[in-house]
Amino acid sequence: MESDATILELLGRWIWFIIGAVLAIVELFAPGVLAIWLAIAATLVGGLLLVIDMPVAAQIALFAVLSIILVWASRQFLTRHPIESDHPTLNQRGVSYIGRIFVVEQDIRNGSGKIRVGDSLWLAEGEDAEAGARVKVTGVNGSALVVVKAD
Repeated sequence: MESDATILELLGRWIWFIIGAVLAIVELFAPGVLAIWLAIAATLVGGLLLVIDMPVAAQIALFAVLSIILVWASRQFLTRHPIESDHPTLNQRGVSYIGRIFVVEQDIRNGSGKIRVGDSLWLAEGEDAEAGARVKVTGVNGSALVVVKAD
Protein backbone atom coordinates (compact mmCIF):
# COMPACT_ATOMS: atom_id res chain seq x y z
CA MET A 1 0.00 0.00 0.00
CA GLU A 2 2.90 2.30 0.79
CA SER A 3 4.29 1.85 -2.75
CA ASP A 4 0.99 3.12 -4.21
CA ALA A 5 1.28 6.34 -2.23
CA THR A 6 4.84 6.81 -3.49
CA ILE A 7 3.74 6.35 -7.11
CA LEU A 8 0.93 8.88 -6.69
CA GLU A 9 3.30 11.30 -4.97
CA LEU A 10 5.84 10.90 -7.77
CA LEU A 11 3.16 11.30 -10.44
CA GLY A 12 1.83 14.35 -8.57
CA ARG A 13 5.22 16.01 -8.89
CA TRP A 14 5.60 15.12 -12.57
CA ILE A 15 2.00 15.55 -13.73
CA TRP A 16 2.67 19.21 -14.58
CA PHE A 17 5.52 18.20 -16.91
CA ILE A 18 3.20 15.69 -18.57
CA ILE A 19 0.49 18.36 -18.94
CA GLY A 20 3.11 20.75 -20.35
CA ALA A 21 4.28 18.17 -22.89
CA VAL A 22 0.71 17.40 -23.97
CA LEU A 23 -0.07 21.11 -24.39
CA ALA A 24 3.14 21.60 -26.41
CA ILE A 25 2.10 18.74 -28.70
CA VAL A 26 -1.36 20.31 -29.05
CA GLU A 27 0.35 23.56 -30.14
CA LEU A 28 2.33 21.64 -32.76
CA PHE A 29 -0.77 20.11 -34.31
CA ALA A 30 -3.11 23.09 -33.88
CA PRO A 31 -0.94 26.19 -33.83
CA GLY A 32 -2.63 29.22 -32.40
CA VAL A 33 0.04 30.60 -30.08
CA LEU A 34 -2.03 29.85 -26.99
CA ALA A 35 -1.35 26.28 -25.92
CA ILE A 36 2.40 26.92 -25.85
CA TRP A 37 1.97 29.52 -23.09
CA LEU A 38 -0.16 27.10 -21.10
CA ALA A 39 2.54 24.45 -21.64
CA ILE A 40 5.19 26.82 -20.31
CA ALA A 41 3.01 27.67 -17.29
CA ALA A 42 2.51 23.95 -16.52
CA THR A 43 6.24 23.30 -16.85
CA LEU A 44 7.04 26.21 -14.51
CA VAL A 45 4.63 24.80 -11.92
CA GLY A 46 6.27 21.37 -12.29
CA GLY A 47 9.73 22.90 -11.87
CA LEU A 48 8.64 24.77 -8.76
CA LEU A 49 7.21 21.56 -7.29
CA LEU A 50 10.62 19.93 -7.57
CA VAL A 51 11.88 22.54 -5.11
CA ILE A 52 8.83 23.41 -2.98
CA ASP A 53 5.88 21.33 -1.77
CA MET A 54 2.48 22.95 -2.20
CA PRO A 55 -1.13 21.80 -2.04
CA VAL A 56 -2.99 20.90 -5.22
CA ALA A 57 -5.24 23.97 -4.95
CA ALA A 58 -2.17 26.23 -4.84
CA GLN A 59 -0.69 24.40 -7.84
CA ILE A 60 -3.84 24.95 -9.88
CA ALA A 61 -4.06 28.59 -8.79
CA LEU A 62 -0.40 29.14 -9.72
CA PHE A 63 -0.96 27.48 -13.09
CA ALA A 64 -3.98 29.72 -13.75
CA VAL A 65 -2.14 32.90 -12.76
CA LEU A 66 0.98 32.00 -14.79
CA SER A 67 -1.17 31.11 -17.80
CA ILE A 68 -3.00 34.43 -17.69
CA ILE A 69 0.23 36.39 -17.27
CA LEU A 70 2.02 34.57 -20.09
CA VAL A 71 -0.88 34.88 -22.55
CA TRP A 72 -1.39 38.56 -21.69
CA ALA A 73 2.35 39.31 -21.99
CA SER A 74 2.60 37.56 -25.36
CA ARG A 75 -0.41 39.48 -26.70
CA GLN A 76 1.12 42.75 -25.50
CA PHE A 77 4.45 41.90 -27.11
CA LEU A 78 2.87 40.91 -30.43
CA THR A 79 0.74 44.06 -30.45
CA ARG A 80 3.85 46.21 -30.04
CA HIS A 81 6.03 44.08 -32.32
CA PRO A 82 3.83 42.59 -35.06
CA ILE A 83 5.30 39.82 -37.15
CA GLU A 84 6.35 41.24 -40.52
CA SER A 85 6.00 38.97 -43.53
CA ASP A 86 8.04 39.15 -46.70
CA HIS A 87 4.88 37.96 -48.50
CA PRO A 88 2.00 39.95 -46.93
CA THR A 89 -0.46 38.94 -49.69
CA LEU A 90 0.37 35.22 -49.54
CA ASN A 91 -3.19 34.26 -48.56
CA GLN A 92 -4.73 36.85 -50.89
CA ARG A 93 -3.80 35.33 -54.22
CA GLY A 94 -5.88 37.76 -56.29
CA VAL A 95 -4.12 40.78 -54.79
CA SER A 96 -0.77 39.41 -55.95
CA TYR A 97 -2.03 39.62 -59.57
CA ILE A 98 -2.71 43.37 -59.50
CA GLY A 99 -0.70 45.09 -62.20
CA ARG A 100 -0.13 41.91 -64.23
CA ILE A 101 -1.43 41.31 -67.74
CA PHE A 102 -3.38 38.18 -68.68
CA VAL A 103 -5.35 36.86 -71.66
CA VAL A 104 -9.15 36.69 -71.78
CA GLU A 105 -10.19 33.04 -72.04
CA GLN A 106 -13.98 33.51 -72.16
CA ASP A 107 -15.41 36.77 -73.51
CA ILE A 108 -16.05 39.44 -70.93
CA ARG A 109 -19.67 40.42 -71.63
CA ASN A 110 -21.89 42.61 -69.50
CA GLY A 111 -18.97 43.08 -67.13
CA SER A 112 -18.25 39.38 -66.49
CA GLY A 113 -16.00 36.75 -68.07
CA LYS A 114 -12.93 34.63 -67.41
CA ILE A 115 -9.21 35.09 -67.83
CA ARG A 116 -6.42 32.52 -67.83
CA VAL A 117 -3.98 32.85 -64.94
CA GLY A 118 -1.31 30.19 -65.24
CA ASP A 119 -3.15 26.89 -65.58
CA SER A 120 -6.43 28.06 -64.05
CA LEU A 121 -9.37 30.25 -64.97
CA TRP A 122 -10.37 33.24 -62.85
CA LEU A 123 -13.57 35.22 -62.92
CA ALA A 124 -12.97 38.65 -64.41
CA GLU A 125 -15.00 41.83 -64.09
CA GLY A 126 -14.58 44.85 -66.29
CA GLU A 127 -15.30 46.36 -69.68
CA ASP A 128 -16.28 44.02 -72.49
CA ALA A 129 -13.38 42.18 -74.16
CA GLU A 130 -13.14 39.35 -76.69
CA ALA A 131 -11.42 36.04 -76.01
CA GLY A 132 -7.71 36.41 -76.72
CA ALA A 133 -7.59 40.09 -75.69
CA ARG A 134 -4.98 41.18 -73.19
CA VAL A 135 -6.24 42.70 -69.95
CA LYS A 136 -4.52 44.22 -66.93
CA VAL A 137 -5.66 43.40 -63.40
CA THR A 138 -6.44 46.58 -61.44
CA GLY A 139 -8.13 45.14 -58.37
CA VAL A 140 -10.00 42.31 -56.72
CA ASN A 141 -13.72 42.04 -56.01
CA GLY A 142 -14.33 38.98 -53.86
CA SER A 143 -13.06 36.06 -55.95
CA ALA A 144 -13.12 38.02 -59.23
CA LEU A 145 -10.25 39.99 -60.70
CA VAL A 146 -11.14 43.52 -61.85
CA VAL A 147 -9.56 44.16 -65.27
CA VAL A 148 -9.15 46.82 -67.95
CA LYS A 149 -7.97 46.38 -71.54
CA ALA A 150 -4.19 46.37 -71.74
CA ASP A 151 -3.85 47.10 -75.49
